[in-house]
Amino acid sequence: MTGGDGLSVVMIMLMLVLVVSALAARRLPPATFVKMALGWLAIFMAGFLIYAYRHEFAGLGDRLRGALYPETPVAQGGELRIPMASDGHFWVRANVNGTELRFLIDSGATMTALSVDGARSAGIDIDHGGFPVAVNTANGLIYARRLRIDRLELANVVRQDLGAISAPEFGDTNVLGMNFLSSLQGWGVEQGTLILRP
Repeated sequence: MTGGDGLSVVMIMLMLVLVVSALAARRLPPATFVKMALGWLAIFMAGFLIYAYRHEFAGLGDRLRGALYPETPVAQGGELRIPMASDGHFWVRANVNGTELRFLIDSGATMTALSVDGARSAGIDIDHGGFPVAVNTANGLIYARRLRIDRLELANVVRQDLGAISAPEFGDTNVLGMNFLSSLQGWGVEQGTLILRP
């Protein structure tokens, strides 16, 4: 037994002595004494279990927060954790040039993409932007305009001068693609949570 273990045993014994002496001082009938002693034992055991499994409970808290605010990333230990939405995708809200937009995080997309309305609301001129470029999408070949995002903020992750594309065919969907994900130190999916390591 190490010094830390011995101290823990002494602390537990002192707590038990405190509870037993407090109950004994009340001169309770033996049946009531046993009930109260078992009640206190249950309280101490619950506290011990909560302490012992505190990291698992922290993960549970993140999952509950993700269920309540599904598009808000949770910063934890220098990482951003984004829970999977009910549609099986990862959605977040990020600021583009100071304008909040909703994004799908898509590792299958090479480039970050803005909807026409999203680009315009962020103050990006797509009518006189770069030359059109052919893009293969899940819905076939389209022509999109190249553009630059001056500043993109996703919680504590900030990227400046990020390349992107825009086309009417994107509808109202904005996508954070691999050019954004590749700018991170790392990313991965664990148990239904996308983890971004800035």
